[in-house]
Amino acid sequence: MRERITYVQKLGDSLEPSAVTVDSSGISGPEVHAVREDRLTIALDELPPELRSLVTDAQDLHIRWVSAASYELVSPLLARLPPGFHLFYSPGRNNSVSNKLCSTLADIFGEISCSTPAKSFTDLRNGRFQYFQELGGLTHLIEYAKGRLCHPADDNGCSARIEALSTAGSLDVSYETSQNVLRITALWPYQRRRVRAASHPRLRTEVGILSTDKPKTLEAHEVGISGLLTVLGQDSKPSPTMFSFASRHRDAESAFSARFLAPTGLHPTLQLRLTSRSPRPLSEGEGGDARSCHPYAYLTLPRTIFADKYQLSDPLFLASKNLAALRHTTQPVDLEAPEYAMSQWGSAILVQLAPPEPEPEPAPSSSSASRSRGRKSGGDGQDGAEDEWTAEIPLHLRYLAPTRGGYATISVPYPAVFWACEPEQEGAVAFPPNPFEKAHLGYDGLFEEGTVFWHVQPRPPPGSVGDGLLVNEVRVPVLDVEKAGWVNAGTAAAVAVGFAWIVWKLIGVHLRHGYGGGVEREEEKVKKRQ
Repeated sequence: MRERITYVQKLGDSLEPSAVTVDSSGISGPEVHAVREDRLTIALDELPPELRSLVTDAQDLHIRWVSAASYELVSPLLARLPPGFHLFYSPGRNNSVSNKLCSTLADIFGEISCSTPAKSFTDLRNGRFQYFQELGGLTHLIEYAKGRLCHPADDNGCSARIEALSTAGSLDVSYETSQNVLRITALWPYQRRRVRAASHPRLRTEVGILSTDKPKTLEAHEVGISGLLTVLGQDSKPSPTMFSFASRHRDAESAFSARFLAPTGLHPTLQLRLTSRSPRPLSEGEGGDARSCHPYAYLTLPRTIFADKYQLSDPLFLASKNLAALRHTTQPVDLEAPEYAMSQWGSAILVQLAPPEPEPEPAPSSSSASRSRGRKSGGDGQDGAEDEWTAEIPLHLRYLAPTRGGYATISVPYPAVFWACEPEQEGAVAFPPNPFEKAHLGYDGLFEEGTVFWHVQPRPPPGSVGDGLLVNEVRVPVLDVEKAGWVNAGTAAAVAVGFAWIVWKLIGVHLRHGYGGGVEREEEKVKKRQ
């Protein structure tokens, strides 16, 4: 079992080796503004039996949980997914999907509502399956982990570390047959935190206090890292380090917000508001050509709401919404089924956005030019209004189960928004692995190898519903169970009246003409005319 604890600071931040204390108990240092990432690598024989049987039945298994709270990340830990519980799964052993998967996930994570993979999962691509649902927190997992991994007689801070998952921004659990180990990675958002890690005799722990760097030798496609590294129980002091690596997840240095336009009705429209028309580093000439990149929104939609792929195939309609194309949607998507009749989790779509062309500016006078330059430069560090633009994604609600009051509220997580810069030549070489690599995100497999993703930070507007959560709510009209009796009685009465009217008309025809009489007289009229 190996552990890696990393504090990642922003560019320009650093910590002197003299500020860090290393001894037999562990490492300690001052407070720093940083993202903390803990990664635990576990061999299969060290896993509990139920987990071991679960992963050995899979070719690869990737569980991603993302908090709905809005938080900040720093390079190179920038890859994002919509808030909620994500699972990407490839079956092993003769491509048979284990029916134990859903029950085991429910035991570990709690409120997992899938029944069996065959009924609840969707086919992603190349024999891989996908599952998603909203999951507000990791309370059940924390209790499960404390009971399986911590021993009351020899705790050594185990319970406290596991309980710290309640404030984590994301949690990843990944297994691949090729590596034959399980990796658990927890990430805490960028904020002020104290450098601290304990040493354990049976656990190799490496601690890094790092920050992004830009040495002169750095290539445009690389990320530079510098800082301090320490192996607890082995090193007596931290060692300075500097390295660089190619990274496919980069910072677009822009933000977006999402909201449903009012009134929502049964066909709500999700509006995305972005603060930039292109990744700012590219527009400044760093790392490529902005013209070869396109913005995308990746949505994971619960079964209560869906997108109509036929509606999103009309070029004129898409252009009116600042959309370019529907790049991907999970299959099949039933356009008529009510929510309570569905077994699949929902659907995921990848929509290519289309930034509007900037309006040409009139030639300014010398005095107005200086004012214009001041507005564009944004002396307060904020984006100018001329860089903002919106895109609208039409969605459709399903009929929901009856409830008291006649209304139900559903929630839809924020999408992941990014710019994808695909390689100009086919067959480009994939990025080599790096210490902070994150793959199997659902949308990354929909692009060519070698694609670079420039991530846009989600940022809810002030005063948004949900106290800044990355979730939008929709109030849906449904059948009121308290009035359902009148509806049933009224429907039965309408059917009875309609049936009686039809019978009355048939009886009237029979009394006037008899059975078949009308047909016989028509035949006589035809014979007379002949």
